[in-house]
Amino acid sequence: MAFEKMQSAPITIQKCPMIPPSNPPASSTRIELPAGHKKTGECRAFSCSVILEQDAVLMVRHGTSIRADIYRPKTEKKVPAIIMWGPYGKSGNGILNLQSFPLRAGVPKAKLSGYECFEGLDPAEWVPRGYAVVNIDPPGINDSDGDFYWWGTQDGQDGRDAIEEIAQLPWCSGRVSLAGNSWLAMSQWFIAAEQPPHLTCIAPLEGAADVVRETLFRGGIWNLEFTSAIRNTLRGRNKQEDAVATFAQSETSNEYWQDKRARLDRIQVPTYILGSYSTGLHTLGAIRAFEEIKHNQKWLTIHDTQEWFDLYSEQRIQDLDRFFSKYLKGEDNGWEQTSPVRASFLGFNIPSCGYMQFPDLPWKLPDSRKARLYLTAGNQLSATKLDTGSSLVYQADAPSRLTGDNDHEISFSYRFPERTILTGPSRLVVHMSAPDHNDLDVYALIRKADKDGNLLVNNNIPLPALGVSTSSEVPPIKPLKYVGPQGMLRASRRDVCDALSTPYWKTLSNAKVEPVAPGTVLQLENYIWPTGIVFEPGEQLVLQISGHDMTLAELVPLIDSFKNANKGTHAVHLGGQFESYLDIHTL
Repeated sequence: MAFEKMQSAPITIQKCPMIPPSNPPASSTRIELPAGHKKTGECRAFSCSVILEQDAVLMVRHGTSIRADIYRPKTEKKVPAIIMWGPYGKSGNGILNLQSFPLRAGVPKAKLSGYECFEGLDPAEWVPRGYAVVNIDPPGINDSDGDFYWWGTQDGQDGRDAIEEIAQLPWCSGRVSLAGNSWLAMSQWFIAAEQPPHLTCIAPLEGAADVVRETLFRGGIWNLEFTSAIRNTLRGRNKQEDAVATFAQSETSNEYWQDKRARLDRIQVPTYILGSYSTGLHTLGAIRAFEEIKHNQKWLTIHDTQEWFDLYSEQRIQDLDRFFSKYLKGEDNGWEQTSPVRASFLGFNIPSCGYMQFPDLPWKLPDSRKARLYLTAGNQLSATKLDTGSSLVYQADAPSRLTGDNDHEISFSYRFPERTILTGPSRLVVHMSAPDHNDLDVYALIRKADKDGNLLVNNNIPLPALGVSTSSEVPPIKPLKYVGPQGMLRASRRDVCDALSTPYWKTLSNAKVEPVAPGTVLQLENYIWPTGIVFEPGEQLVLQISGHDMTLAELVPLIDSFKNANKGTHAVHLGGQFESYLDIHTL
């Protein structure tokens, strides 16, 4: 796929301080953790002796020294390395960790050693399997020298240098992988695009690949609260790139924005891609990576839980070990026969449909079905076009608490006559006007309702794992609950970049602003994020349209953080000359 052409625009990378570490600068040490060792009495014990090289020094370009904690088997045999590269503090010493999230996301303390970095593999699990686990603080983080950069080319080049340093160490077999959730996955796209000679494979376990379009500026609407919250937790003795302030310097795309879109077409190594529906950050990135990586040694798994819970599940560990054994150890274990796509589908009120195997993304296959459902004045979705025009109005500037229980939303429902699986992205083509403002922020959400019309919520983590008995005991945040896939679009930012688009997903150009005259009726194409939902006969798909975010906050502190830029009301125009409809893919 073509990459968007760079545009010239003056940009100054803003920087801001991090939280200074309270401890004095570290010195490198080497110790042996004997079999049975526990970090604390609550933690998991190591099942074998482990050599820990703590605060080992690695050199990256420009002479910058960075720090790593290396966990490796006590053996004379050379072993492959799995690197965790991220900003949260190597070996569990950062502010963000599972303890800071409600109910620890279903992962008890006793399941982990406490030496894992947040969103990374646990040395107590992977060292006994014959791998070295290398947790690295990138430049600027904790005691690593330099300033910290958020993704992009600089981060990719630093990661490349670290891989080559690790590969040359006497204990390393020369085979190196990257692994981890979220930020640790996002960085992998940029590092792998630099094509380090000793990078053998990667395992990006849920990672956005275009941070502007997929998180910070989805649909042309700024959402900086989550990123600001993360920025304010990072520790280091120097400065960090202030991505929030730097992005905000411009209203349109520039080289800085474009540098944050991963060059997935440059990734040449076998890739284990993980995705889920529960995240509001990474779903699209995982799917786009599967589409844009050019080679065929790529596998996409879409699971039915939540990324942190899944990371430490027995199912994920065993599957990852087969992948790593194939490419890091060279074992002939038949991994390459694994289906290119394995996707689960959420049941909400019924058990989820476990991994179904596909040769490609299921909505692209010939046996998938496409349906067009027209919005009606009676709040229904109909397979039949409407001859008569009408309109519905909602209060567009209503607030949202990000708890999934807001007002001022209009709904349209469709009852499935037979068991149906909704899959992939959906497209809402809708005619709208705003009499009171020169722009419209439009949100569209697909929800599942039972036979009686009750809206349902999916618990992303089994209640017993959370230690609760009812869903009401689970906080309403995205890691724990899923209400459905959402799309969003600011009308003035509707311009599409054809070079970055596919038949199933139109990508905004971010190249220009097109103000809307108040009262003008516009046709908007609002793309709703990919999903997978099972509907039994009689159950209903409900489309909700509003002027505010209808999903949940990513973090508890972000409840009530939504800022609504709309003014007055919006009108949805239906039927006649203004056909408004929802395109869906089903199995």
